[in-house]
Amino acid sequence: MLAVNKWDGLESEQKDKMRTDIKRRLGFADYADLHFISALHGTAVGDLYPSIERAFKAANGHWSTNRLTTLLQDAVSEHQPPLVHGRRIKLRMAHQGGSNPPIIVVHGNQTNALPEAYKRYLINTFRKVLKIRGTPMRFEFRSGDNPFDSDANASDREKAKKRELARTKEARKNRR
Repeated sequence: MLAVNKWDGLESEQKDKMRTDIKRRLGFADYADLHFISALHGTAVGDLYPSIERAFKAANGHWSTNRLTTLLQDAVSEHQPPLVHGRRIKLRMAHQGGSNPPIIVVHGNQTNALPEAYKRYLINTFRKVLKIRGTPMRFEFRSGDNPFDSDANASDREKAKKRELARTKEARKNRR
């Protein structure tokens, strides 16, 4: 959260200019609650405590994998990820990777090609639905390996079947 002191000594035009300057310069901290206070008169100082409690609760929040995955699927159905090389980016599941600040881990394919604008869309959607204010929120995007790229993940049965198929192909080739 951000508290701006000496607010009582400014005129209304200066207050408006100060608000716009703060929002412009601190756009990267759009999650922070902004409070205009006067320590001398005690104006709006009492509003700081509920904001502190809300930020603490949001920073240490825990959400189930089911809820986060459902929220991800709703966000994706509302606004699909873009196509990359003619293929749609698929976001499959989300879970919490940590707290203070909250970390949401999203699994899918081609997540490294996900545009920043779409990542911001997801962050804003999660922030709005989960009511996270006063704390930053991090997202990690992870892509799964293609199981058909190598035999490293194949079971013994799959490897044996592949060898048998290769032998059959070789036998057909030799018969010609």
